[in-house]
Amino acid sequence: MNTNNPFKIKLISVALASAIAAIPTSSYAEEENEKEEQKLTVVGSHIKRSSLEGPAPVQVIDREAIVGSGQTTLQQLFERLPSAGAGSFSTRGNSQDSTGNGGAAISLRGFGADATLVLINGRRANISAFAQGIVNNFVDLNSIPLAAIERVDILKDGASAIYGSDAVSGVVNIVLRKDFVGSEVTLGYGSTTKSSSDETTLNAIFGFGDNRSNGTFIFDYFKTSELRNSDRGHLGSANQAPKGGYDLRSSRGFPGRYVLAGDTDPTIDPNCPPERVAGQTCVFDYGPYGFLIPDMERAGAMFLHNSEVARNLELYFEVSAQRNTSQAGGAPTPLDADAGLTVHAGHPNNPFGVDLAIDRHRTVDAGNRVWDIQSESLRFVTGLKGLIGEFEWDLSFTKARSISLQTGDRTQGWVRTDFLQQEIDAGRYNPFGGTVNPPSVIDAITTSLTRRGESRLSSIEGSLTGDLFELSSGNTVAMATGFEYRDESVKDLPDDQFQRGLIFGTESVSAQASRNHWSVYTEFAIPLADNIELQLAGRYDDYELAGTSTNPKIGMHWNITENMALRASWGTGFRAPSLAQIGLGPSQESRFFVDPYCSKVPACVANSGASTDLTVNLGGNPDLKPEESESYNLGLIWDINDDLNMSFDYWDITQDEKIDEADVGEATLLFCDPDAMVAGFCVRNATTNELLQVSSTYVNISSQEASGVDISTNYKMALADMGDLKLGLDWSYLTNFEKKNLDYTGKYGYPKFRWSSTAEWKTGKWSTTAVISYIGEFEDEPDFDEDGAFDFANPNARTVDSMITLDIQTSWDISDAVNLSFGAANLLDEKVPFAAGELNNDLFGYVQSVHDPRGRFIYSKATFRF
Repeated sequence: MNTNNPFKIKLISVALASAIAAIPTSSYAEEENEKEEQKLTVVGSHIKRSSLEGPAPVQVIDREAIVGSGQTTLQQLFERLPSAGAGSFSTRGNSQDSTGNGGAAISLRGFGADATLVLINGRRANISAFAQGIVNNFVDLNSIPLAAIERVDILKDGASAIYGSDAVSGVVNIVLRKDFVGSEVTLGYGSTTKSSSDETTLNAIFGFGDNRSNGTFIFDYFKTSELRNSDRGHLGSANQAPKGGYDLRSSRGFPGRYVLAGDTDPTIDPNCPPERVAGQTCVFDYGPYGFLIPDMERAGAMFLHNSEVARNLELYFEVSAQRNTSQAGGAPTPLDADAGLTVHAGHPNNPFGVDLAIDRHRTVDAGNRVWDIQSESLRFVTGLKGLIGEFEWDLSFTKARSISLQTGDRTQGWVRTDFLQQEIDAGRYNPFGGTVNPPSVIDAITTSLTRRGESRLSSIEGSLTGDLFELSSGNTVAMATGFEYRDESVKDLPDDQFQRGLIFGTESVSAQASRNHWSVYTEFAIPLADNIELQLAGRYDDYELAGTSTNPKIGMHWNITENMALRASWGTGFRAPSLAQIGLGPSQESRFFVDPYCSKVPACVANSGASTDLTVNLGGNPDLKPEESESYNLGLIWDINDDLNMSFDYWDITQDEKIDEADVGEATLLFCDPDAMVAGFCVRNATTNELLQVSSTYVNISSQEASGVDISTNYKMALADMGDLKLGLDWSYLTNFEKKNLDYTGKYGYPKFRWSSTAEWKTGKWSTTAVISYIGEFEDEPDFDEDGAFDFANPNARTVDSMITLDIQTSWDISDAVNLSFGAANLLDEKVPFAAGELNNDLFGYVQSVHDPRGRFIYSKATFRF
């Protein structure tokens, strides 16, 4: 056995912890004859309740619903939620330009993954080492195996007064399985029906113990094979013009174009195929090189243990280790004038016979650029809890770490411009005519790259909760109070070759920051009458580098009648700048952009006015302020009878001082006029005046405001000898979404309507679950003039059609020990609706963050219990 493998050591540690915890513990007290009604802590309150209904709307997805959904990852489960929105992302579309490859995150209400707080057993989870979109830190859902989850509580309301920073649009609390006794192993296999992309799963849970102690061990394995853009027809091309979209083929072609000595206008390579000629540009279709779904493999183990060590004193701990691997791919390296490549007149392959500069070129002969991504996460929680009089107390310590490594070797298409220039000068590399150079030359121009990331979290938390005193009415005032101290850090270190400007065409991130934080909170549940409960909560947070914040919350739950109740809540919230935002170093991103001064630029005419890749240089801003928010919710709960219930909620969230990238389009108009260019902001080609680079940063410039209506209903009925039927509907209507003073309601990526309907039928040893998911239509083409700013007022906007999918699963209990399940996701093989694209993220004819292009997926599972 290789004992030098850190991940193996972590798994061995988990196994050892299991063995140690198996030692029997002593009993210190006799069983009580009667037990108090069981109470639970549900997200949205620190006070335990016997009822899940409180002042705020909470959706609970229990273990039965998780299994019945047929989903194999947490991300798949969440993307079906009507409350999920823009800002959610997954491993779909992994490309070399993404900065959060291999990860997945949820965004409630469309406010972004950084505005949704993710908890594990009520405690903060560590963030991913790699940020998404340069600076958006998030909790990677791929680090939490679905097999380990008992239930998921989703609070669809702001909750900074309860949980602190990031709880702007809601909270997701993932409750892990525990107190399990027995053994259960589940094997699964599935595949898409129109390609060879398949998925294999294996998970096992083993538990032992009694009413004094319990140990639960969980193992999870997941593997899926790649699905490429080219496997899905038109989704495999960057030229969507035949479907009515944009032609976003790259101006970095193979063959390319050149600027001859003494000229200012570029000259196209004479061997460019006619179908790829655009003015003096030879365009290149990079679409077939991308992943819809990359190769992924995940393995993890988790152990949870609790034991009564004395009367009213319990020791508990959780330890988990997870290792994920995936790939990100893209087209061969694109090069432009910024690379500074030249060819002398005497080069043996120079067809022009004069000195020239390479203005556009792509090293197709070096192969596709591929990243291998590996992430390892380790989490340890230990604590004591017990009773002091009538109050329950809990003191815990959490330590978590996530390490990510992104590598590319010499066989994976990574070209260094200085090596390439040396081979051109020596006459060994032929950059003309789309020539495929020999392997010895390719080996001489390629390199290996490494990007390293690490995030750490250490925290101490303490809480005290219980009944405070009894009112004259006989009702009791309950209270919860507590503190939290947290130390966190993140670093994202790119390869030095990026920093030296030797690698082109790939986004580069540099970030490093650390800070500590402490907070105190108090919450009261006050029964104003037998049927009215008032919730009062407040929290004070002190963030190093970000200042302090005090946030109140008021909530009410009023049982109007025995079957009907009103709930209402109001509170303020905040989000401290992310560690990536405050610690951002020199970084780069690429985007499609049309120079607003095209009429003054010869190279723009050579591009036939097409958008080109622009490099945006980003730097940190130490003056960032926390984002602030205000939210309220008003709802009605109606239990019509024992079998039918409904709820209605109106919600509203306003977020100010939103941290966002400064508007590149507006800044370019102000600072990048070729006749009056502001030094230090723009970089133009000295010969052609083509815009190559602009500089930007992140500032508190924008705001977001959204409101909507949620309706949920559940109905169950007995079908006599035909079993039982349960029906459910979650429906969400977005009434308003404004961002940067633009109305996004029903616009690109923000459909007004989303709903999910569930039917579950059980009879004897058989059960069938069907889920219909609906995503409404929305407006297409948000950036007609390709200047980097949305053009929602354009009257010629298209409509992205609605999409409806059917998932179905049938389960058969062969015996108490064996269960078989068969199912299909997107049974009717609904195709993703066409979308022209958002230019920088959605280039292949569909909206990646909203629609799943996988198609029909058929699977089977077998569960064995011992």
